[in-house]
Parts: sequence; C-alpha cells; structure tokens
Amino acid sequence: MKRILMMAGTALAAGSCIPVQETELPNVVFILADDLGWGDLGCYGQRNFETPNIDRLASEGMRFTQCYSGTTVSAPSRSCLVTGTHSGHTPIRGNMELDPEGQLPLPEGAGTIFHDFKDAGYTTGAFGKWGLGFVGTTGDPGRQGVDRFFGFNCQLLAHSYYPDHLWDNERRIVLEDNRNDGSYGQGTYAPDLIHEQALGFLDQAAKDGKPFFMWYPTTIPHAELIVPQDSIIQRLRGRYPETPYHGTDPGMPGFLKGGYISQEEPHATFAAMITRLDAYVGEIVAKLKEDGLYDNTIIIFSSDNGPHREGGADPDFFDSNGPWRGYKRDVYEGGIRVPLIVSWPGHIAKGVETDFMCSFWDLMPTFRELTGSKAGGDTDGISILPLLTGSKGQKEHDWLYFEFQELNGRQAVRQGPWKLVHMDIRSDSPRYELYNLDSDPGETDDLSGSNPGKVEELKAIMREAHIPNPDFPVLKGE
Repeated sequence: MKRILMMAGTALAAGSCIPVQETELPNVVFILADDLGWGDLGCYGQRNFETPNIDRLASEGMRFTQCYSGTTVSAPSRSCLVTGTHSGHTPIRGNMELDPEGQLPLPEGAGTIFHDFKDAGYTTGAFGKWGLGFVGTTGDPGRQGVDRFFGFNCQLLAHSYYPDHLWDNERRIVLEDNRNDGSYGQGTYAPDLIHEQALGFLDQAAKDGKPFFMWYPTTIPHAELIVPQDSIIQRLRGRYPETPYHGTDPGMPGFLKGGYISQEEPHATFAAMITRLDAYVGEIVAKLKEDGLYDNTIIIFSSDNGPHREGGADPDFFDSNGPWRGYKRDVYEGGIRVPLIVSWPGHIAKGVETDFMCSFWDLMPTFRELTGSKAGGDTDGISILPLLTGSKGQKEHDWLYFEFQELNGRQAVRQGPWKLVHMDIRSDSPRYELYNLDSDPGETDDLSGSNPGKVEELKAIMREAHIPNPDFPVLKGE
C-alpha cells in the first residue's frame, strides 16, 4: 500500500498560486556533476556552449544562486551530501586512496540518505562515481543503503573515461574493448554505459510501481578531457582557440591509474563533455515521461565542487567559476559555490530564482521531511522543503562551515554577508582573511584588519564546528 504525503501551503508563481495537492510519495532523481563550475551552465551565464536541457529544468523549477557543496573536493563533499553533515563533522574529509582500489570507507552505521529512503519504502540506485568505500568494506554502496550500484567504485580510477572495468554492485565488469595490447582501446565510453544502466533502472522502477531514489553522480566534466568522436564533438570542433595538453599516455606510469591522457583539442572537448551531460539529462527527463513517472518525480541537479584546472581544462576561458574567486580545492566561493536546480511539476513554481543560502547537508533533512522517514540521527542541515513548495516556516542557517585537509589546510565560515577564510593552517605563517560578500562578491578586499571583532566571532565558530577526526588528523591542533 502506497504511503501518502500531505503537502501544505502553495507554490508561488508570478501573478498566481499553484495549489499543492495531496500526492503519492514522489520519486527523486538527483544528478550530480563532477567539477562542474557555477558558470558552466547556460542558465548560470555560460555563453560558449549551450545546455538547453538543464536550462529547461531551471525554467520549470527553482534555481539557487547561493548553494554550497559539502566542501571543495569529491569524497568529502559527497560524504557531506549523503550523511547530512558539514565537513567539520562528516566521516570522510579527504580523498584518501586505499589498495587495491577505492577510498577510505564510510563507517558502519554512518546513516545515509539511502538508508532514509529505504526506511520510507523506496528502491534506491546509484549510477556513476562512488568514492566512499571499496566493495566489501563498510563503505560498499550495498552496505550504505544502495539497492543497485553501477559505475566506478574508485574515484581515482574514475579519472579514465575508457576504464578496463566498472562495478555492478559487487560484480566486476571487465570492459575488454578498452584495453588493447597496452594501447588505449576506446571501445566503451564509461558514462554512456552508466547512463544506459540508469535508464534501465527507471524502466524497472516504472514496472515495480514503488517510489524510487536514483542518485546519478556522473564523472563529467572531471579531467581527463575525452569524448567519443561523434556528432557532438564534430559540431564543436574548430569553434575555439586550442592549446594541446600533454598528459599521461599509454605506456607511461600512471596511465589508467589517475593520470590524464593528452588532448589536442581541450576546449572543444570540454564543451563536448558538458554538452553530452546535457543530452543525458534530456534523455532522463524523456525516459521519466515515457514511463509515466515525470509528474511525480523531483529532479535535482548540482555539482560536487567548483571547476578544476587539470588535464588541460581551462576554467578561465569558459568563465566556469562565474563571478567567484577560486577553483576546486579553494574555500573561496569559486571552489564551493555550486549550481543547484530543483524541479517538481505542480509543486515547485516555474522559473523561480532564490538567493536562499543552503548546502549539501540540507538535503538529508529535506528528504526526510519529504518522505516522512523516521530515521534517527542528527544532521547539520535544515529542511528546505518549505522553500521549495512555497509554504511557511522555512528556517535559515546562522552559519555554514567548510574545511579542506590538503594544501596546508584551509577553513571557511559564511555568516550572512561575512566570510572568514583561514589559509595555510599548518604552515609557519597561517592567516585569516575576512570578506563582505554583499559589497565584495569576488573576495578581493580583505577586511580582517578593520573588523577584528567580526574575525574573532567567526574564528569561534570555526573552533566549534571542527571536531577532530583520527582518520584525518591534519588540521592544526589535532
């Protein structure tokens, strides 16, 4: 028997109200890009290539301008997302590689959004890059509430778009056509195969008739820069100035183990990768409509952190970080402010833009309120369901906290317009920088010298927010 969710209030549209009716539990599709910058989408200002399908999601739903990722690199950002904790509390705080493959696993009993959805009667699937624990460990997707996983378990091996294997739950899928006597056999483009499996999951979900949660953490547009030589790259080739990138090629140490292959046309290839991702989004929406699922499905689109500068990527050429300073691995806005689009027909008004300040750890409490999950455990987040549906009672954050373990350690706190950045924490000369994002969104004017009281106030929040983690004892004082 299907459970029923009562949605109170109305979704506000320009000049009209859309009543929110009693409905069956909604399905949720969450598409997470990898290293996609705030400015890499047309609806966020990109002009060098087009993203019509993602832009259409924004026109049919809500577009956030002040959403923050979990932190500034893959594994800890995803840990924040799936456990509802900020990076001072989350169990995984860095990209720690383990043998034979994979990263430090989520611990037993971590409590994830997948467990919550299953508690509410959902079927769960994850298609793409995991990076939160190898097969058989406590972080195995199957032990963290995922019914069906297909893709890369290890985010280091996910650097390659033509890998020699993927994982189907605990079964290793060998891609023979991607290895050919030591050369780079380009037979199966992994994102295409993963996408095909995700569409199959949607078909099966329609047949089963149960509510479902599908997480789609694609590797696009993470370096390396490479795409199939099909019509997408053909129509973009020659549109941009190109400087070839010389990387890690067949026969070199690190090939297919984290290195990035050479690329003669990095600009056209980067544009083609995001164009391909946009096409995937369009096909997911089309499949939902074909299967009669679209009207009762929430679609979420975001990115795990800011744009990278690896493998020949050129975020400055594409203005990938938009108006924000910094890139991936920075705790400046460009490293942590990400696109967020949420569409839900009949419940979220069309074409809404919001400057509400939120982050990845808000998704767990939002999903719990959405589904009526009785899952226990505290989170650092707040439900944004009232904001999405236009109902009253939306809470706000007093502050958001971020930390990054590498590059001598970095921290940041955002409180209202104020942003305190703590740089080079483990060096001989750590420093604090204070910015007012209302008057200085590009973080160019350090106000720490003229506002010592505000610096001390935000430093106290940093001390409160950071709880030492023995697996990542790298910030000063641990």
